[in-house]
Amino acid sequence: MSNVFAISLSLPPSSNCLAPVGVGVGVSHLRKRRRSSRKLGVWEGSRSNNNIRVKAIAMKKESAMAEKPETFLREGEEEASTSVRARFEKTIRKAQEEVCGAVEAVDGTKFREDVWSRPGGGGGISRVLQDGNVWEKAGVNVSVVYGNMPPEAYRAAKPHNANAPAHKLGTIPFFAAGISSVMHPKNPFAPTVHFNYRYFETDAPKDADGAPRQWWFGGGTDLTPSYVFEEDVRHFHLVQKQACDKYDPTFYPKFKKWCDDYFFIKHRSERRGLGGIFFDDLNDHDQEFLFAFTTKCMNSVIPAYIPIIERRMDMPFTEKHKSWQQLRRGRYVEFNLVYDRGTTFGLRTGGRIESILMSLPLTARWEYDH
Repeated sequence: MSNVFAISLSLPPSSNCLAPVGVGVGVSHLRKRRRSSRKLGVWEGSRSNNNIRVKAIAMKKESAMAEKPETFLREGEEEASTSVRARFEKTIRKAQEEVCGAVEAVDGTKFREDVWSRPGGGGGISRVLQDGNVWEKAGVNVSVVYGNMPPEAYRAAKPHNANAPAHKLGTIPFFAAGISSVMHPKNPFAPTVHFNYRYFETDAPKDADGAPRQWWFGGGTDLTPSYVFEEDVRHFHLVQKQACDKYDPTFYPKFKKWCDDYFFIKHRSERRGLGGIFFDDLNDHDQEFLFAFTTKCMNSVIPAYIPIIERRMDMPFTEKHKSWQQLRRGRYVEFNLVYDRGTTFGLRTGGRIESILMSLPLTARWEYDH
């Protein structure tokens, strides 16, 4: 325990938010079952002659698939195997296989897999490991989604359009493909990791007000420990830096700061974790260059995270350590439900709820005045 810190992510540093166990110095900033086809009922009520009349409005949702298709792209698009859409789908599905394989090798437990499709094209593969030997909950999802997003969802996806007049942002057709993962270990000395990499296109006509045809990449990998080991932090950030430096030496400092700023719980003036890299709306370089960069970051998850887990997963801990982990997980939940852009976008576009909420830990805790 000589190099461990009890994490405190409160800003400013004078705030009283240190771990309740005296293991070191407070750090202010280191920076289901397979689902069948279903419908959701939306209930409308009106009062007439003291009676309530209730009407159910059906909304089509995803359908379970017995087998994984070769592609989730719409019919006709799969023929364009050299398209960015097709190649990115293959990339994220390959990454899902590799990450899940690495996690299963450490945990000894297999992921449960759900394959699903959406009306109008698209679908995904959701994999969740729950109550494992090392991870309390780990999820790795891939999705290929088509849809029409309302103006508020477009603003969530492209914040620089937040002030655009509503009448200039009509319903916008879109395509999105991505991989998303969060892993919450059992041991409080082992950190949570999150990564998400995605490719996005809008299909609006070029002359559409407020929503021109465009593409962009987004993503990032970040670490959220309850207790900080300096060697773990250095290792994690070094792997991120090496991935970035291969493409542009300005990427790491830029995307590290972006990560620090993004994962900030405003209502508590706290950072969610110790950062990593984060980028979004990235289309200021050649498309192939950014495709390769995003792929490199995706492939850096295993070497950045698994060695840390192997060092920490068997460390002895007490109930006090576990209690502090539960409180920190509460902060994790707060950020994801209130501020996370991916969660917001998914909820506003009718995304698959199980996939959207996969990021939440199996257990968390809130205590009054803490």
